[in-house]
Order: sequence, then structure tokens, then C-alpha cells
Amino acid sequence: MRETILTKYFSNNRHVFFFLGFLTLFTFAVVILAEGFGLGWLGTSFVKTLGKTLCLCMVAIAMDLVWGYCGILSLGHFAFFALGGYMIGMWLMFARTKLVVVAAAKNLALPLTEEEIKSAVGTQIFGVVGGAEIPNIWAFADILPAQLAFVILIPGALALIFGWLAFRSRVDGVYLSILTQAMTLALALYLFQNDSGLRGNNGLSGLQNIPGLENVQQSLVSMYFFIASAFILGIIYCLSNLIVSSKLGNIIKGIRDNEERVRFLGYNVEGFKLFIFVYTAIISGIAGAMYYPQAGIINPAELAPIASIYLAVWVAIGGRGRLYGAVIGAAFVSLMSSYFTGGQAPDIALGFGTLIWTDWWLVLLGLSFVLVTIYAPKGIGGVFDLLAKRNND
Repeated sequence: MRETILTKYFSNNRHVFFFLGFLTLFTFAVVILAEGFGLGWLGTSFVKTLGKTLCLCMVAIAMDLVWGYCGILSLGHFAFFALGGYMIGMWLMFARTKLVVVAAAKNLALPLTEEEIKSAVGTQIFGVVGGAEIPNIWAFADILPAQLAFVILIPGALALIFGWLAFRSRVDGVYLSILTQAMTLALALYLFQNDSGLRGNNGLSGLQNIPGLENVQQSLVSMYFFIASAFILGIIYCLSNLIVSSKLGNIIKGIRDNEERVRFLGYNVEGFKLFIFVYTAIISGIAGAMYYPQAGIINPAELAPIASIYLAVWVAIGGRGRLYGAVIGAAFVSLMSSYFTGGQAPDIALGFGTLIWTDWWLVLLGLSFVLVTIYAPKGIGGVFDLLAKRNND
């Protein structure tokens, strides 16, 4: 019997089959154990942590594609992640505020006009930064399809412009990394300003209150986002694997290993780099749009260059050049960070003092990165490679 295309795909990419299977089982397990639909053994805050972790796995896949497969060490992909969050956050905040204004005006003798509603919404949102008028960049904030399109278009456009300028100038290596970091820092500094139109340091808050779901318990809302995050992660993993397992994937890996040889063979190296850079920026934007409604708030601090450096650390610990390695690294570090910085890890009393994990977590993370770099360059994902090799033998 002839193999179907799907069967052949999974037989050649067994890690995709195992990943989707594990993701499905994990999702069902959380649904059964969580407060929203199941037994109530997992609290709503923990479900939100798991949902956010899945979103971080998405952006880790993007980082692995651009760095692990294409060899571009980008220190700016968390900027795209935050931009996606800002785009959906604008609609969430505008729509929720508009509902509050309309509800408060129900008992008035005369109904508010659209201009009065818009003015009241502007005062509610921007009064904290001394403003009342809605900036021009909020022109489509009350149109959900437009803001969803911006989740893709804005990070993609920024990556397209930046990548075109950088790659056509053949900037690479550490210089390109510095440029991506400078881009992130410049964007963060701009957004910190109150006149940026995005509430400056205050950022966008109350994003967990989804318009139209005011009467739905947060335990259920958190489950909706968790399931959606798992579904989108599965799609992104499959699409990304299609890229790396194709001829395109061979070319970008060739660019990583020997860029000049690939260029000598007649390939448009800059074009391939630009494609991967834009594609991964879009993935990051989608991940951010799913992450911040679960986090509830976004501000310019989320764009700090250190966040993109952490992203590179996650991928290195998980094992770059392996999509599942990026997922493992992001999930592992995210959950460990939640454990050690959330006050769950007990402090350890030593003879000369007390080891407080909230103070020492970053040291532990940095030490882990150094040890993995020196002694296990293939990361945690390398362990699975060894197990797979032994099974084949």
C-alpha cells in the first residue's frame, strides 16, 4: 500500500509526531486537572503560567530558526514579541474601556454621541499620562480584525525594513547582533515616552479582561487561552519544520555553515536571510499577542534588550539547531524561573548566611548557560539525540 503524504512526512520527521502527541496529551491533562473544566487541582494562576510558557516556546522556535538554523544571532526578537502584544493590547484596552463608558452612561437622560464616547474613552485611557485625545496610532484600535492584522504586519514590516537595510549592506556576525540590540533599545526608549501614544512607562493594563467575556470566570478564560496557545504552538512547530526539512532549510543551514560558498553557488543569500528574519518576526508577534492577554499587562520594560538575551540563553540550553530543543529550553527555563522567583523554592540556611533563590536565580541561569556551552553544546535536546541514536543502533 502506498504511503500517504502525511504518513511519509511523519515517518521522515518522527520528532514532529512525538512533539504533537506530547503536546496533545499535555493539553488534555491540563484541561482535566484545571479549575476551568476539570478537577480543580491546578489553579488559574498556574494555568496562566503554562499558557504563557507555551507562548515563550513559540518565540523560542523563532529564535532557533534565525540563530540555530540560519546563523543570525538576533538580540531583538523580543521587540517583535512585545509589538505583537501592544497591537492586541490596544484593542483589548480600547474595547473594554468603551464598554465601561457606555455602561456608565446608560442612566443619562440623553445618550452619548460617538464623539462623546470617544472623548470619554480617551480620558480614561490617557488621563494617566496627562492626555485626553486618542493618538492617531489608535485609529483602528476598535476594529479587532485590523488589530489582528497588525499583529502580523507591524513586526513583519519592522523586520523587513531593518533586515533589508542590514543584509543588503552585508552586516553580519557580532555587528549584526549589536544592531538588532540597538533597534530593540531604541524602540524601548521611544515607548517609555508619554507622547509615544502607548501610555509610556504605564503601558497597557487590564488585558486579562476580555471584551465580551466580562461574565466569564478567569478560570475559563485562562483555559481558552491555554488551549489556543497549544494549538498555535503545534501549527508553528509544523510549519517551521516544513521549512527546515525542505530545500529552503538546506540553503539556510548552508548560509549558517558557509555563507560565501552558498553565495558562490548563485543563491541570493540576502533574500533567504530576509525571509527567515521576517518569518520569525511574525511568529514572535503572534506569540506576543497570545502571551500578554494572559499576563494582563505590557509595558516598554518588556522590550529591554536583556529579554532577547534571555531568549538566546533558553535556546542554547535547550539545544539550538533543533526545534524541539528550543521548546524544551524555553519551557524548562520559564517554569524554573516561575518556581525560583515566585517564592515557591524554600530558602536554604547556610552557616554564613541564607541562600535566597529570588536573588540568586539569575546567577543560577547564567551558570547553567556557561556549563551547557562548555560541556553540552548540543543542550538538553542533545540527550534526545543520543537516545534516538541508541534506538536506531
